[in-house]
Amino acid sequence: MTHEQIIRKRNTLLAQLPDARDILRGSLLERNIRHSAGRCQRCDGGGGHPVSVLAIGYPGGRMHQISLRKEQAAQVKQCLENYYSLKAALEEICELNQQLLRAKPAAAKKKNGGGQ
Repeated sequence: MTHEQIIRKRNTLLAQLPDARDILRGSLLERNIRHSAGRCQRCDGGGGHPVSVLAIGYPGGRMHQISLRKEQAAQVKQCLENYYSLKAALEEICELNQQLLRAKPAAAKKKNGGGQ
């Protein structure tokens, strides 16, 4: 790939990056909770109550969980997808930048007599 092609591909990736305001790191979990105190027909029947949880891992094996309201789950899912898209694009941009370090610009090839 030429120097110009690498730059074009990198610019295309940069233009497609999701907005950094809409990213979250973690995992979306679906859990069932049961009431321990009081009576609830749903819990007594063994079903429990489905809830969505955002689980975030931290160094040292610590986990933090945030319970979500039903209307938040779709937004959180999209933010997680944005995070993984951004992470993959950053990896690809880094690879392209490494290629740029090795590639000689067209002007330098002409100046050196054909890119020797």
